[in-house]
Amino acid sequence: MPRILKIILPLLVFVLIFSNNIAWATGIYDLPSLQSISQNYLVDQAEVISLSNENKINKQLAKVAETTGDQIRIVTVKRLDYGATINGLANELFSKWYPNKQEQENQVLLVLDTLSNNVAMVVGEKVTNRLSPEIVSSITDKTVAIPLRDGSKYNEAILDASNRTAQVVSGQEDPGPPQERVIDTEGTFTTAENTDDRSATVWVIVLLVVATAIPMATYFWYVGRN
Repeated sequence: MPRILKIILPLLVFVLIFSNNIAWATGIYDLPSLQSISQNYLVDQAEVISLSNENKINKQLAKVAETTGDQIRIVTVKRLDYGATINGLANELFSKWYPNKQEQENQVLLVLDTLSNNVAMVVGEKVTNRLSPEIVSSITDKTVAIPLRDGSKYNEAILDASNRTAQVVSGQEDPGPPQERVIDTEGTFTTAENTDDRSATVWVIVLLVVATAIPMATYFWYVGRN
């Protein structure tokens, strides 16, 4: 390979990777206007939610809006712009979609970045009497986070978050977060000490067999020759 190609190819690879990362990055101006998604309560830009679940969530949150007047919207993005934070993007989007205080009062916005699995929630003033800061923290830190830790289960995480938020905003009892599975590793893994003991036992048995078999084989060979 010519020397110039050895220099250029790594640069091209870097440019392609860097360009791809920029293309997937999401800032406030990459998100749609509220008018363009007025009938949608889930904006799945990261494309991690199945179509059936997307329809289910949209119907559920539309019913909450119809019965309570409070709107819950959920947004997923693939990754954030360089230097951006999930809380910063959530607050910016909340202000973009609901520019004045009166519009913000009955709104709830949950934003998930699927690259880092970080999530943020912004709640309007009139909803905080039901969706308290403690419940908000539990939704973001447990309801969403637990399924994501358990194998990046985005459908489960967003469905659970939608169900729990909808119930609380509708005045129903908070169902709480999902139970985090505790994996019992006691019977699965053995200690180094046990492993060493078993290995030593195997070696003793092997040596005993060898020590017994070789003299017997030698004896029978000798007898057979005579």
